[in-house]
Amino acid sequence: MHIHEEAARCLLCEDAPCTKACKTGDPARAIRAIRFDNAQNIWRWVEKCSDADLEQAEQACIHYDRPIRIRELLSAREPKAHGKLPALDIDFCGIHCENPFFLASSAICTNYEMVARSFEMGWAGVFYKTICKQEIREVSPRFDAVKEGTSFAGFRNMEQLSENPHEVDFDILRRLKKDYPTKVVIASVMGQFEEEWIELAKMAEDAGCDAVELNFSCPQMRLTGMGSDVGQNPELVTFYTAYVKRNVKIPVIPKMTPNITQINNPAMGAFFAGADAISAINTIKSVTMSPESEVSGKQTLSGYSGRAVKPIALRFILEMTKNTLMKNIQFSGIGGIDTWRDALEFMQLGCRNVQVCTAVMQYGYRIIEDLILGLQTYMAERNIKQLEDIVGEQLPNFVLPSDLDRETIVYPKMDHEKCIGCGRCYISCQDGGHQAITFDKETRQPHIVGTKCVGCHLCRLICPTGAIGLAKRINKKH
Repeated sequence: MHIHEEAARCLLCEDAPCTKACKTGDPARAIRAIRFDNAQNIWRWVEKCSDADLEQAEQACIHYDRPIRIRELLSAREPKAHGKLPALDIDFCGIHCENPFFLASSAICTNYEMVARSFEMGWAGVFYKTICKQEIREVSPRFDAVKEGTSFAGFRNMEQLSENPHEVDFDILRRLKKDYPTKVVIASVMGQFEEEWIELAKMAEDAGCDAVELNFSCPQMRLTGMGSDVGQNPELVTFYTAYVKRNVKIPVIPKMTPNITQINNPAMGAFFAGADAISAINTIKSVTMSPESEVSGKQTLSGYSGRAVKPIALRFILEMTKNTLMKNIQFSGIGGIDTWRDALEFMQLGCRNVQVCTAVMQYGYRIIEDLILGLQTYMAERNIKQLEDIVGEQLPNFVLPSDLDRETIVYPKMDHEKCIGCGRCYISCQDGGHQAITFDKETRQPHIVGTKCVGCHLCRLICPTGAIGLAKRINKKH
């Protein structure tokens, strides 16, 4: 059984029946740890559970299809000693953060109660839902999703900015900072012209906010001259950033749009205007066509987020962090962060914190537990004492395509004990590769033809059982 595939079937129930049926542990929490790439810590919740306890939990499972195989899933319950786990505190724009995990400006942080609950659960801070002075009128429905099982591969939304009067939102931010002084409260704002940008930023400062984010990137504003209309225009990014910087003392963080070919153009405008940091990316303009998402029979372009956009987000972060002209600016990463490992990748490319939205919309604020514990465990395993040491550590490994090694090859290596004889590798190599795999229909065994293999590794990516790995890198034969 592939534990991650089985854990992905779990519905992640509220008040989980499996845990209620188990008197000695919390199997639902352990399964959630597997789902969020934290399997090495499942013993924390089921160490004392016997097989009989887990059998009771399995019988209580309310899955619509078939019960989760809890006993098999949680069979490895031995503690792994890591000693004291490291702290995750880090500074961002001179602001001390207890960990790098923030709520992204979106539907997940639209009132006092929501943000307060997230703070109580362990989130370090919030980029509050974007505040503006315009009347916001939303459509219904406003969401759609591309799904894999019960999870979103990608998520489309047509939501705009905060529907609250701007005075109400700044009062909420003032109360949050007063009641949670150690948390980081950042106002996200959007003006329509110079005076509005300045006024909203000054109101954020007066409310006691730690910083102000300038939303140059919302892809679905119904009014022209706002959102990504600004973010695609380097001159406007430069001017509005400069206007705000001249009028407030708190850090100013422009939010870049991915709906552009060269993100460095507006980003450098923000940098030269004195921005303290850049946050990126916002959602990507997209189209989904499910009839259920129609608004009175009509469709439109709108923003796309979720796991599907992470590689695109990392690309934009990399382009900015590799830009030597902007070497002294800081970055906040956004886009497709589900697990601590996703967050790690953004930090390894130079981000000092990350913002999460779609994963919270699916699974709730509770994912912060696995974000924190997973990253702490990873650091402990590598004997990393401070989060600062991770920031940007992978940047030297990224080079231009022209600089990649083209004189060596890594062949795929088959483990025939793991192979179940499905033939998927053969089919893919025949029709999408270099016809370098044969398949014996009698023994149902695939074999690599070394004289034809080019080391593309399509077969390894296709294999459902992990039976194809990596051989040693060797020189090509000319």
